[in-house]
Amino acid sequence: MTNFDQIKGKVKEAVGEAADNDSLANKGRMDRAKGKAKEAADKAKDKAKKAADEKRGHFAE
Repeated sequence: MTNFDQIKGKVKEAVGEAADNDSLANKGRMDRAKGKAKEAADKAKDKAKKAADEKRGHFAE
């Protein structure tokens, strides 16, 4: 799943490279990295929640 930061970063990076603007291209790369980090954190959170929910189900039985 791609999030807004990744899309924004990709656009900034492309525009920066097309305009030969290293600063803008680098900001785009940073935005993409931030987006990927958020995505990884969300996946980890979902995985932990699922594991916790499964454990709770076993205790109820």
